[in-house]
Amino acid sequence: MILCVGLATVDLVYRVDRIPGADEKAQATAFEVAAGGPAANAAVTAAALGAPVTLVTAIGSHPLGALIRSDLRNHGVRVIDAAVASGAPPPVSSIVVAGHERTIISRNAGELEFSVPPEGLPDAGLTLVDGHHPALAVAAARAAHRLVVDAGTWRPVFADILPYAEVVACSAAFRHPTGVVEAPHVVVTHGPAPVTWTSGGVTRSVPVPPVDAVETSGAGDAFHGALAYFLAGGATMEETLAEAIRVAGVRVRHPGARDWLDRL
Repeated sequence: MILCVGLATVDLVYRVDRIPGADEKAQATAFEVAAGGPAANAAVTAAALGAPVTLVTAIGSHPLGALIRSDLRNHGVRVIDAAVASGAPPPVSSIVVAGHERTIISRNAGELEFSVPPEGLPDAGLTLVDGHHPALAVAAARAAHRLVVDAGTWRPVFADILPYAEVVACSAAFRHPTGVVEAPHVVVTHGPAPVTWTSGGVTRSVPVPPVDAVETSGAGDAFHGALAYFLAGGATMEETLAEAIRVAGVRVRHPGARDWLDRL
């Protein structure tokens, strides 16, 4: 089983012909509602690939939370809600997409703190954390048999998490305060450019095949979900990175929050 720990949001996705300017109204050509967030999207990807997946996150009892639960349930992800007693709205993102451009307005987890549920965290062969909900992330990192860290951008909690990591997957924008990320495997994605992978003091470049990208939202999350899936299945790092790149390539070739999963 793969355990994902981190952010789940309500994503409201509007598709328009062009990003509107200030004080300008735009008519959406399409509209979607889906669960979002790095950990949630990674969980959906791993589940679509065939893994049993549990997501530990903070949703709460607000009616909007039902949208998150429904989408995750429909895509085979079991949810453990650390905020079940909270009536506050869950994190929400409004995403305006026009071709390769997008504008995102988010109200994420903020400063709210949620503790590990009374039943504790389930045992998992591999755990992925995204650094949101710090108390949950630290508890999951300490309990993990194998830990993958989605390090999109620096968060202070990473100082407590990274020492437990087997794989740290960074975006090109990630900056560690010391300038050095220490882990057995450090992976850095650069969009359509080659992925770099450092292990044992040696850095390799992994090519990214060119694709006709129509939507890049969630590509990194898909990469991380595939990374977790193939590592948990016993693949080597070389094999895992090749498959994660392939999965991210499938994601960017298809518009929509979830339709691309049918192409895996």
